[in-house]
Amino acid sequence: MIDHPTRRTVTETDNILFSTMTLNLAPLHLDAEYSKDSIYGQRLVNSLFILGLVSGISVPETTQGTTLGNLGYEEVKFPKPVFHGDTIRVRTEIIDKRESKSRNDSGIVQFRHYGINQRDEVVCECRRAGLMLKRTATEPVHA
Repeated sequence: MIDHPTRRTVTETDNILFSTMTLNLAPLHLDAEYSKDSIYGQRLVNSLFILGLVSGISVPETTQGTTLGNLGYEEVKFPKPVFHGDTIRVRTEIIDKRESKSRNDSGIVQFRHYGINQRDEVVCECRRAGLMLKRTATEPVHA
């Protein structure tokens, strides 16, 4: 399991900018008065922002400099909401790897990412596949 050292506190500005840039104008993300009457009593951070944040935090220790492409996400879950002011950290598990069938210089790695808030609650979980360059026989293994 990889515990990524980067953490990020999510701000109101993050949520408003991401939601409006992606045209998700749901009042649950943008309207404080509307959200007071919701089951959460406050605005929710856009879940796709959280998915991107979790994936992004994982990059330095998993795919930076070795990825040829992100192949997709599966099993995406948001078991707990994220609110303005929550701090997110990420853990990654490498769950599978195999040789590429179309490229002899690369393989496909399956990652499971967990986004965790300051209360140690999992707020995002996903499985991600990446097309990755292989190490040469002389390159060291970094754990």
